[in-house]
Amino acid sequence: MTDRIAIAGIGAVASMHAESVADIDGAELVAGSCRTEQRGREFADEYGCTWYADTGAMLDAEGVDVLSICTPSGAHLEPALAAAERGVDVLCEKPLEITTDRIDEMVAAADAAGIRLGGIFNQRYNPVVRQLRAAAAAGRFGGLSVANAYVPWWRDDDYYDGAWQGTQDLDGGGALMNQSIHGVDAIQWIASAAGAGGDADGNPVEEVFAYTDRRAHGDDIMEVEDSAVAVLRYRDGTLGQILGATSMYPGSLKRLQVAGRDGTAEIMEDELVTWQFREEREEDSEVRAEFGETESGGGAADPMSIDYANHRRNIEDFLDARRSGEPYMLDAGEARKAVEIIEAIYESAERGEPVRVDS
Repeated sequence: MTDRIAIAGIGAVASMHAESVADIDGAELVAGSCRTEQRGREFADEYGCTWYADTGAMLDAEGVDVLSICTPSGAHLEPALAAAERGVDVLCEKPLEITTDRIDEMVAAADAAGIRLGGIFNQRYNPVVRQLRAAAAAGRFGGLSVANAYVPWWRDDDYYDGAWQGTQDLDGGGALMNQSIHGVDAIQWIASAAGAGGDADGNPVEEVFAYTDRRAHGDDIMEVEDSAVAVLRYRDGTLGQILGATSMYPGSLKRLQVAGRDGTAEIMEDELVTWQFREEREEDSEVRAEFGETESGGGAADPMSIDYANHRRNIEDFLDARRSGEPYMLDAGEARKAVEIIEAIYESAERGEPVRVDS
């Protein structure tokens, strides 16, 4: 049985979805929708599918099983509602939406229609990130002291010129909501595995204090932040830091850092630069050898340099879950957590005081 998949929104990330679907057995890309005819027809020609100017018309005509939403972030709600009305499962790019209120509207519609609503956070499918999380879950850090995420990236003015990125209405924020949200999700996922969140179903972050600003791009270039720093307190007392920027020329590799009384691990892009524990295990040398170097520049300066392998793993996991009826790791409740943290960071920066993360 083949899953018929359609894509709403034909921008850069849609190509990653299309390439991923082409690599997955039992999946077929049948259609894509966008308002721009030239772009739509070029996409359809490249990937052997049909272009539609309207997502609802596409869903009505094609009888798809899954709608993959790749529209601008603040335009995820509407195609999700259209899919729910037609009983079509939804896999949505990060973030699910730019506010938790809009996410909750998506969730309510999906629940009422009895469809699956899942998110994309492809770093959860990065083998080195999974290695770090497994160590956290096994208690190798002896309880966390700190859990940090850094995304010190750069974007030229041209990246924002005339684009939806950097706008309040469609991006919902800047360096945090768009680029750094992957780091936010990954670090809270890792910390949660280590027990930092208490209740596994809730958000592991309890409180944030933050500053945000535009430091490298003018008001005429973008409406939201290009630089953000935040201090976190997790629910078990673990402390953390988040740096999210598109203002740090020429851009450097993203980092995740986790440490406790009994060990420290640090990832730089796809490289495990630190993997040291009080109690050395036989397999630790093998882990260092396997993840000891990276050939990827990630998205430090060029968003198009990001490899789609983790996207493929993410999409395939969603399709496997819907076929088997098993839970999907990034269901709506789980994918909501990063947006919840970022909302609190934005509120803290605006108010100039600590903000609790509701969970």
